[in-house]
Amino acid sequence: MLRAARGDELDLLRQVEIAAGAVFREVGMDEIADDTPPSTVVLQGARDRGGLWVVADAGRPVAYLMDDVVDGEAHLEQVSVDPSHARRGIGASLVEDLVARARAAGRSAITLTTFVDVPWNAPYYARLGFRALDDDELGPGLRAVRRAEIARGLDRWPRVAMRRDLTVGDR
Repeated sequence: MLRAARGDELDLLRQVEIAAGAVFREVGMDEIADDTPPSTVVLQGARDRGGLWVVADAGRPVAYLMDDVVDGEAHLEQVSVDPSHARRGIGASLVEDLVARARAAGRSAITLTTFVDVPWNAPYYARLGFRALDDDELGPGLRAVRRAEIARGLDRWPRVAMRRDLTVGDR
């Protein structure tokens, strides 16, 4: 069941993030696997602004999506699925829910940043209708997101900003 996250689930979402991050070890990205999940303060902030959504199984979150607004467009900050529930379309359902919410809010696109060469990152988002952006297509907010990622050392592995335009005929 896809729904807004509840305040009493924030620690569970951190556990989902840890479990989902562990798969980065399979592609030699141990530092990413060991990265600290978003704090409960960050998650609560996302929840307070209406940008924290979960898919629950038997009442317990098994996946979540955190979004915000960057450069006037919806921005997918994070989507994580517990590996025990992976490859069932849960991540895609969270993204499609964001598409519907972004459209309802009058947004014309969704942006995100992700790793280029990780199969469940850029290639996955490309299958969901996102395209890579050239540097000259980034607005000031998305440039700031990229600068923060670089400062955190995430560019040790190639990263890219992506965009999915929301048109009337969009899925």
